[in-house]
Formats: sequence, C-alpha cells, structure tokens
Amino acid sequence: MRFAAALALLSLATPVAGEIRFRPPLDCAPGAGCYVQNYVDRDPGPGARDFTCGALTYDGHKGTDFALPDDAAMLAGVPVRAAAAGTVTGIRNSMPDIRFSDPAAPPLDGKDCGNGVVLDHGDGWETQYCHMKQGSVSVSLGQEVQAGAQLGLVGLSGRTEFPHVHISIRRNGEHLDPFAPAMAQCSATPPADTLWADPLAYRAGGLISAGFATQVPEYAAIKAGTAAATSIPAGAPALVLWGHAFGTRPGDMLELTITAPDGSLFHEGTATFDRAQAQAFRASGRRASGLQAGTWRGALRLMRGGEVIDSRTLSLRVTP
Repeated sequence: MRFAAALALLSLATPVAGEIRFRPPLDCAPGAGCYVQNYVDRDPGPGARDFTCGALTYDGHKGTDFALPDDAAMLAGVPVRAAAAGTVTGIRNSMPDIRFSDPAAPPLDGKDCGNGVVLDHGDGWETQYCHMKQGSVSVSLGQEVQAGAQLGLVGLSGRTEFPHVHISIRRNGEHLDPFAPAMAQCSATPPADTLWADPLAYRAGGLISAGFATQVPEYAAIKAGTAAATSIPAGAPALVLWGHAFGTRPGDMLELTITAPDGSLFHEGTATFDRAQAQAFRASGRRASGLQAGTWRGALRLMRGGEVIDSRTLSLRVTP
C-alpha cells in the first residue's frame, strides 16, 4: 500500500514544471507500518521548522525520515525502494545496526548516513537513502534500477536512534524539500507543488504503537517491539494500556480506555504530555483481582486542542 492517506494537509502532488516525480521509499500506510518522523528543516537560522512551520524536524535536517514503529519491524525486514528510476552511483553495506547513543556503538568517522545507496536520475537529480540494515543492500555500482526496485532493508546504522530510512533529494548538489520544493520558507498553507507522484499527508503528530501489559512497560521494550502482550492469564496482578506517540506538543492528551469482555468499563484514564518531544509514551491501568476470561478491548485517542489527531483500537485475550 502506498504511503498516502487521510489526515490533514494533503499535498496536491502537482510537480514543478520540468521536474521528475518520486515515490516514497517505503510501502506502508500512516499508522499501519510507518510514519514520517522528520521533514526537511526550512528554518535558515539556528532554529528548526518543517515546511508547515511545524516542529517535526531538527536543525540542519536535509531529508525526510520514513520510520518504522520498533526494532521488531526492522528485524522482520522492510524493503527500501528506489524513489525513481536511476543508476546506482554509491553504496555502503558494512556498518552495524546500533543506536548512536549506545555506549557500544563504534565511531562513525563521518559516516553518519550509515549503510545506504545513492541513485543518479539524470539531469542533475540524485536521491540518497541512509541508515539501511547491515548487509541488506542488494544493488551494485553502475546498476540501473526502476522506480520501486528494492535497494535493501530499513536498518539502524549510522547516526540514528530509531529504525528508519532517511531519503534526501538533490538537484545539482542542492537539497530540495519534496513536500515544498519551490517555497523559500515554511508556510502553514499547504503548497500546490510537490515532488511526490502521489499525495502524501502531513501528520503533525500521532500514535506509533500501542499495547496491553501487566505493568507499565520499560521504554526500551516499547522501542524494541516486545512490550505488547497478546494474551495474559486471568490471574494477572494488573492490566495496563500504553500508547507510544510521535511529535507531541505541550498540552497533548492521551485518552486510554479498557473494556471487559462483558462490555463493562474496567478503566479509563487520561495522560498529558507536558513538553514537545520527538517520541514519548504514556500508560494507564489498574490492579486486578481476577480478570474475566475472554477478549478485552483497548481504545486510545490522542488529543490536541480538543481535537482527535489519532486513535487506535486493539484487543487482548485473557485466558482462564
């Protein structure tokens, strides 16, 4: 499924005259496999603003980060695909998959991109794909590839803290923002001209993942993709619902509701985000003294300014 969608600020995907169009480097849908964590920084100074003047970027960021929800998704293998037809002019394939902040991470020695591929599309156009999985690059120098061809797999190599592919688009050496290539600065008004072949939705924040647990999980387990239980015994001491979000702003709220198999309300809670964060999680639940066997339901709503900006429902099997 194309990374296209149904949230606010849809770009119209009308290319600037004479420019080529690009497809996303991943096949997934927002909230169902991947999301954009960071856009190109459009602030010319020391600050950081994405093309909508939002905060989903950081100072000096020159590409778009298409992210996976957790390490488990990365380990399962998610293909990185060519954004347009081109010729392979650069590859790197030997760097380990490890978070940059990990004390065991080796020095980067200027190889911040990690494992990756560079494609030449002709007429000065290039795309670069970074942070791919070690040993996954499946193309060779000089090889011609078609749009959508697999280049390798999403990884955790180079200067990164989460599994994703960073794609940068350049023409004659100049980095371009595919969401707003002709804009000199950010604007709250969606641009009509983009470099995407199909519309891509701008999401100013949302839910990355959610799950049930018998206690508030460790953040490391959420990032690893091991925090969510699919079934628990009726004698579990507690039942907790958690949600992992991106692009949080001060005052954002996460509403969490747990419903028992007989339809009765087991728990509802609201957790507040008190500051802007690239990623953060919240959890709510209560102790239990014997859970009903059957299918339990969880519902999460991420609220901003009284509006729902994302939601998620899930289920859990409780065994006798």
